[in-house]
Amino acid sequence: MAGIGRTGRVRLSVGAVAAAVTVVLAVTTAGGGRPAVTTVGATASATTTPPAPAPTPTPSPSPSWDGQVRVIGDGSTSYTGPQPGQPAVEKLAPGQKPPQFVVFSWDGALENDDHLFSRFRKVARENNADMTFFLTGIYLVPKSKRTLYRPPQHAPGEAAISFPTDGHIEETLHELGEAWREGNEIGTHFNGHFCEAKGGGQWSVEEWRSEIDQAYSFVENWKTNTGLASVPPLPFDVRKDLAGGRAPCLEGQKNLLAAAKNYGWRYDASSTGEFQVWPVKKEGIWNFPLQLLPYPGRSTQVLSMDFNFLANQSGDTTEGDPRKYPTWLKETRDGYLNGFERVYNGSRAPLFIGNHFETWNGGIYMQAVEDVVKSVCRREGVRCVSFRQLADWLDAQDPKVLEQLRQLDPAQPLDWAK
Repeated sequence: MAGIGRTGRVRLSVGAVAAAVTVVLAVTTAGGGRPAVTTVGATASATTTPPAPAPTPTPSPSPSWDGQVRVIGDGSTSYTGPQPGQPAVEKLAPGQKPPQFVVFSWDGALENDDHLFSRFRKVARENNADMTFFLTGIYLVPKSKRTLYRPPQHAPGEAAISFPTDGHIEETLHELGEAWREGNEIGTHFNGHFCEAKGGGQWSVEEWRSEIDQAYSFVENWKTNTGLASVPPLPFDVRKDLAGGRAPCLEGQKNLLAAAKNYGWRYDASSTGEFQVWPVKKEGIWNFPLQLLPYPGRSTQVLSMDFNFLANQSGDTTEGDPRKYPTWLKETRDGYLNGFERVYNGSRAPLFIGNHFETWNGGIYMQAVEDVVKSVCRREGVRCVSFRQLADWLDAQDPKVLEQLRQLDPAQPLDWAK
């Protein structure tokens, strides 16, 4: 969520906290050899206007690859062939039981001293899961170069979050490359994490385009911007690979979607407060919202993100009463599992769980997510996938079959064909 600091307090205005808690509480529960390497083109400097973005590929069979690694621009990125580990996509027959998709996603994707990025890469590997890591662009920008960032409606170099250390940039680059090679998705969480006044909810379409262009540029030009000449390039072409993102504070989706069309994005995960139903498209882009899950022991529901459990449990502090941590951990874990069981035994609508790499309230939200991954991802019929993989699957389906699934309440199964 907006302006979340690492010093123990959530940097939100009173209005923002009230809005978060209202959303959480106000809804009543309802039932071989080394490849050759070549260099291709040159990308724009982070201080110039980036080139026009190339649309991402539509879901189709992987293109043939000549085995050559192509280093792009200043060597920050490269094309190393089709991404490894992508699942085959099959088309459902009418009445056939769909897989139970679960998407675990992470806002920010910084590897810092807590080493949570590397922790959850390991959790994914060990549990047959792919995840989506939404990179914040300025996490590849040194503090000394902060004025490279020109945020909409703010002064150059301004941000609502901290710029990383040089060491954390290098560690994050390693994690991004390894995560991609393991089959995970690298999405975007944009850049400055501005919310409320002068935040994404008040940005025009053109301002969102500027924010998006800079997110691309920071990935394409990190080698120039950081001077980390000996660090290998990222193994993907961000212009072709980036398929969607999540806006800070879930603000500004209307104008963001209008801007995203120019980039060929497949989905957006910036809407909030929707029931666990099969997704639809907004403006031709898949809408993957945070969802309302049954809150354990209450007649209310909670958004499927760590921050919203925190808002219910310790309010505006990330360092609540340690005596309550075991209870809060169980509440969070059981809340996610309540949502899972409702659809796993019902409509099979995808479950979306959003997270931050944070140690709020003693790290209980990280442990809750790890427990849920271990509980669900190896169950029969379950596929823990990235948002992009889910978009691939949805685009391969008969629209009439998807429309039938959308008519189901979360806990309502069909008489599934065997």
